[in-house]
Amino acid sequence: QVPQIFCLKKESNPQEEEELMQSQLLHPLECFLFGEDPQEGLDKLKQGCTSSQLCGRVFKEGETVYSCRDCAIDPTCVMCMDCFQGSVHKSHRYKMHASSGGGFCDCGDVEAWKIGPCCTKHDPGAATSMVTLYERAEKLFRGLLHYITDFLVWEENFELPAELQPCTKDNAYYCVLYNDEHHLYDHVIYTLQRSLNCNEAEAQTHTALIDKEGRRAVKRGTLRSCQQATDLIRSNSEHISLHPLRVEILHATVMAHQTFALRLGSWFQKIISYTVGFRQAFCQVALEMDTDSDRPCLISRLMLHDARMFKGARKIVHELIFCSMLMETEFKRLFALEFTKHFKQLQKDFIHDDHERSISITALSVQIFTVPTLARQLIEEANVIKVIVDTLLELLHEHLDANNRFFFLGYSSDKFSRIQVIFHDLRYILISKPSIWTEELQTQFMEGFKVFLNLLKCMQGMEEVKRQFGQHIAVEPEWEAGFSLQIQLRHILLMFQDWCSSNDEILLLAFKECHKVLMQCNNQPFQREAADYYMCKHILHVHPYKVSQQPVSIHLPISRLLAGLYVLLCRTGAIKHLHESLDYAQLSEHALRCVVLAAQVSAEMWRRNGLSLVSQVYYYQDVKCRDEMYDKDILMLQIAASKMDSNHFLMLILLRFELFDYFNENCSSKDQDELLQCNRLTEEMLYLLIAVVGERYVPGVSKVTKEDVTMREVIHLLCIEPMAHSSLVKGLPENECHETGLETVISKVATFKKPGVSGHGLYEVKKEHLVEFNPFFYHYSRSQHSKAEESQKRRRAQESNDKALCPPVPPAFCPAFSNIVRLLCCDIFIHILRRVLQRAAEDRASHWTEAMIQRVRITSALLEEKMQLEDSAVEEVAFDFSLKAYKHGKSVFLLLSKIKAVPSLEAQKDMVKWVLQVSLKGMSDLLFQSVQDKEKAERKRKAEAAKLHRQKIMAQMSAMQKNFIESNKMLYDNMPESVMQEESTTVTER
Repeated sequence: QVPQIFCLKKESNPQEEEELMQSQLLHPLECFLFGEDPQEGLDKLKQGCTSSQLCGRVFKEGETVYSCRDCAIDPTCVMCMDCFQGSVHKSHRYKMHASSGGGFCDCGDVEAWKIGPCCTKHDPGAATSMVTLYERAEKLFRGLLHYITDFLVWEENFELPAELQPCTKDNAYYCVLYNDEHHLYDHVIYTLQRSLNCNEAEAQTHTALIDKEGRRAVKRGTLRSCQQATDLIRSNSEHISLHPLRVEILHATVMAHQTFALRLGSWFQKIISYTVGFRQAFCQVALEMDTDSDRPCLISRLMLHDARMFKGARKIVHELIFCSMLMETEFKRLFALEFTKHFKQLQKDFIHDDHERSISITALSVQIFTVPTLARQLIEEANVIKVIVDTLLELLHEHLDANNRFFFLGYSSDKFSRIQVIFHDLRYILISKPSIWTEELQTQFMEGFKVFLNLLKCMQGMEEVKRQFGQHIAVEPEWEAGFSLQIQLRHILLMFQDWCSSNDEILLLAFKECHKVLMQCNNQPFQREAADYYMCKHILHVHPYKVSQQPVSIHLPISRLLAGLYVLLCRTGAIKHLHESLDYAQLSEHALRCVVLAAQVSAEMWRRNGLSLVSQVYYYQDVKCRDEMYDKDILMLQIAASKMDSNHFLMLILLRFELFDYFNENCSSKDQDELLQCNRLTEEMLYLLIAVVGERYVPGVSKVTKEDVTMREVIHLLCIEPMAHSSLVKGLPENECHETGLETVISKVATFKKPGVSGHGLYEVKKEHLVEFNPFFYHYSRSQHSKAEESQKRRRAQESNDKALCPPVPPAFCPAFSNIVRLLCCDIFIHILRRVLQRAAEDRASHWTEAMIQRVRITSALLEEKMQLEDSAVEEVAFDFSLKAYKHGKSVFLLLSKIKAVPSLEAQKDMVKWVLQVSLKGMSDLLFQSVQDKEKAERKRKAEAAKLHRQKIMAQMSAMQKNFIESNKMLYDNMPESVMQEESTTVTER
């Protein structure tokens, strides 16, 4: 019947074909299914069952979909327009966007919404069991689905089974042209005109239909004529593009069966929408294994052939999956397991597919990996994290160098962008962290985490750069691919840390595993043996290393992940179970090198290395990357500063900044370029110390919340200038759900100024929050720093205040990080201050800069001292900055007094004045408190002496009494007891 309806005539008549198909093919199938007239059977069915709780509407490309920002579990949870209008979410904060096609409405899915999972239309209903009908349906569905699968996975060289051969032989063939993404419309039109001798209008019609459906028969004839047309199409298209157009020759009978198979796909969608029972029967058939052969289940066969199928066939298969397996919880789980089992092969096929992901079977991952319970089941049962990361490692294997690190020279950008999509799947799996950890979940998660560390290991230290001397670099090295990976990993790294933080045992295991892998990366030998370095009677034993002369990499994901896990250990209290001794100088080594690299680039020491390095440093500190790059490097240095000897830490900083000799009086160079370079590096080094000591707005480093962090970011953005909402959003880091947290804090820190006749409304920081402005905020770029400083000085001048931009009082460090403040009163720090101020006081222009004076952290030290004195008694405070700053040769404050008179430091005069006032008040308070304490101690000493004197007299009197009694024993024997007791009491009371 099928060949007689389809593809029998040279010119097809779609309307006639549709009528014949309905009457001769589909109607008999429906009669068999219901066992009676289909309409009567359907009416009975509708009386006995209700509609599904899930909507499941499959979106067409461009269709408007809605997501609730308040209630959606993640941004991929959406509703169609009808369901949204009938839901509680229409009165919430929501987003609307055009669907790319292929997804379906999540109305009714309780795991997709925090509240209000159903609209008024999709209230829960129950399925009715009609055993005989469903048994018949299962038999029919099995045969039809086998038929559909066989013809949709058909290859050009397959033979048609005997039972499907037509009664009358027909030697007609079709030349079938397929759509691809390599050729433009005009290329295909030109090729068809040249190959088929058709006019432009015919060629345009063919091309439009090929683009829409994915393929089209462009010629019908004998095998020979179709072969000639095929050869011409391939050769003509190959002249235009490196890839020839895909063209096949199919027998007319095969073409007819394929056409009917597609129509059956649409028919299936209609039938299984009638009842839950039909849908479950279809799912059962689609997922059952073929026991007679090694072939996978039918749905897996279709998935594995997806990349070879044309667009129209793909759409039918995807829609079938959407309206069947993804609508049933248990079958969704089974389908997800099949999808995960074939995940690696599906991704490999997609990499070589020339179609967009929206029409690839791999796009279904968002429908299954984002369901929290399903994601956890896939981790436990299929080890999905390991599967995804293994897939990434295999696809990126070709980019590994001899040291097993990524090197992306000459990579294919199209292929690489397709590989990056797999990171989305890993992010989907990690969207919702578990509240309960089963033993199996712990085991499988840790196995996946270890494989993830192997991926990071390939990135640790990749694409090292070495400073160019003599001449400019000849070819700009590739850098964008590495940062693309970093951007993809940014949220994944945070999500892994979030998962680890929910279980102390997992957190400890993850930290130890991460530390072990980092030690494997750090075992590369230094070029020179460790040596001793001396400064201010302190000795540091460390390996020599110069960033300006040896290779250095900006990519350190394992070091940064370790820093994040360490803070979580401190935050959760699990740090007390960590008994391993760690070499903090070694842990911080690579982070310090990276910070020094950024400083040297800023000091223009790497100009000959071209723009690629400048771009890398820019992104390293940019909002898109900084939270898992620059911020984590600062965090690692804070960890080291809290655990190392303060003097040794600062000596290490000076060594890596290549300023050790400069501050150790061993630098006698008079070369102006070298002095300028030292000045710039000193500025950057002081800026780093500001960040290490002053940047405490990290949960776990100090007792702040994520909301506090966001508020501070917003305040500092608005201190640059008033901003529109969109500008603020761009300046804030997004979380995995693309939220910045701006809405929750903006009303607390800013006021909105409505727009005038033209322009747009702007937010301005509230006056009471201006005291929180830090001129050395570490997320400011150089230009933002200048603009913010000028803006705030201008504001203070308008308010008739001095221009001193005093730093705000930072929150106190958590106990694990409290030792960092010792940096501000250690010998090396005082030495650094003296050297900087002494050079300025001598007013030797080439040996100091205004920025150096501005960045000298006397203010931080004084504020820290003030905080500690206010919180504790003097004898309990070990922070003695003021005392050290006043003694040991030239007083720091004496040098500051001299600086006031330096004409070129007029702009810093107010700040110097403020520092001196605070220092004098601090010292007077300290001395006054000290005198008071001495007086208290003297009074206490005298009281103790008086007490001892009284005790001595009492002891003497007691002894005299005993002697008297012994001497006059006869007298006391005759005395009443009451009198003796009274006399004894009197002596005691004296």
